[in-house]
This record gives sequence, C-alpha cells and structure tokens, in this order.
Amino acid sequence: MKTKVLAINGVIAALYVALAFAIKPFAFGELQFRLPEIFNHLVAFNPLFLPGIVIGVFVANLSSPLGWYDLVFGVGHSLLTLSIAIVLFKFIKNTWAKLITMTLLFSFTMFIIAFELHLALDLPFWWTWLYTAISELIVLSIGMPIIYALNKRINFKDVFK
Repeated sequence: MKTKVLAINGVIAALYVALAFAIKPFAFGELQFRLPEIFNHLVAFNPLFLPGIVIGVFVANLSSPLGWYDLVFGVGHSLLTLSIAIVLFKFIKNTWAKLITMTLLFSFTMFIIAFELHLALDLPFWWTWLYTAISELIVLSIGMPIIYALNKRINFKDVFK
C-alpha cells in the first residue's frame, strides 16, 4: 500500500473516531445518530477509502458499551455494506445515484445492527431495525450534500494519485 493511501486512510480513521467520540451519547445504542457514518459516502468516489472507514469504526467501537458485539457486528456491517457498494458502483456511474444507493444500502443493512442489539440488549428486532435504519437514513441523507460539496473542492476520486 502506498504511503499516501495509508496516510489518508489514517486521517479518515482518526476523523471517524474523533467525531464518534464527540457525539458518543448518540453514537451507540438503539437510536444511533452516528455522524461519522457520512464518511461511508467517500467510497462512492474511491474504493480506496474503505480501510480508513473500517478502521475508524473498529477503533470507535473499542469504547462501545456493547463490547465485543460492536466489534464483530459493527465492523462486519461496515465492511460488508461497503464491499457490496463497491461492487454495485461498477454499474452505477452517476454520483448522486451512488450516494443515494449508499444511503439506502446502509439503511437496509442495519438489520445486522438490529440483530446485534437484539442479542446484546434483548431489544425487539423489528422495532430496532426500524429505528436504526431511520437514524442511518437521516445521517447519510444529511451527509450526501456535504460529501458532494467537499468532493467539488477536494476531488476524492483523484486524492490518492
């Protein structure tokens, strides 16, 4: 891995963790308004952002009140969903379509987190899936125009060149 790719992913991971810690009361639990999830949209521009996001999720989840559950399910959810998105983006070329796909895909796959919360906290699966999906939908919907605007300044597609 190139030094630049490693350094940029380190910065993304650090930003994810810092933002998660800044909003920690809202980042864990049944209603997860985890603002750093907007970084997931970076993969719509360049799949090389995946390691930084997944490492950020892992490090943030080290301090989760759910312990190993969040390390397994949270990291697994991010890795799986980002990987599916990367495959889908081979067929989707429009930037807004990618961002919308990412938002809907992450919201749908929150069933993984709902299952985690059902196991760890005995929360009702269907309601928990609904709550976590809605919170993910809100966060990623807010993140779409932010990341889109940042891309106009930074050009995430070419940032690793």
